Amino acid sequence: MEKLKLATIWLDGCSGCHMSFLDIDERLLALSDRVELVFSPLVDTKDFPEDVDITLVEGALGTEEDLQKIRKIRERTKLLVAFGDCAVTANIPSMRNPFGREEVLKSLYVESDALNPQIPVQSLPELLPHALPLHHYVHVDVFLPGCPPAADTIYQVLSELIEGRIPDVNPLTRFGA
Repeated sequence: MEKLKLATIWLDGCSGCHMSFLDIDERLLALSDRVELVFSPLVDTKDFPEDVDITLVEGALGTEEDLQKIRKIRERTKLLVAFGDCAVTANIPSMRNPFGREEVLKSLYVESDALNPQIPVQSLPELLPHALPLHHYVHVDVFLPGCPPAADTIYQVLSELIEGRIPDVNPLTRFGA
């Protein structure tokens, strides 16, 4: 049996969803019989591959770089899962939205840094005007809320997707849990 290609990616978030993914523990071995992890912060692949079957996307879209990544991922993925509250609603990253991009940068780099108060001009990704959930820019096939989603829920959702079924996540999870 050919394995499905699974990818995970971490955008503007805290990595809590990936930590919960790892909490699947020994069931990761069962998953490895059915999927090949082809891209993830957990592996060393540098470029997002073609023809990925399932991608779990953690985090909101906060930068132009995130936007370019998600468009490429969407083009190369059959089933895209908004993985966690930040991907589904923009959650914590969207707390900057009422203040505006320039005010956030000024507060972070000028007002909070007594030693070198300046906004960096190099190696700082360009912020989008607002942090937004994935579905504002790309089609999402499955929304998996939770902050983070529980390991049991992640395993159940992946198991259903691997079997070719779109899971009903409503009885499995809720926002913030």
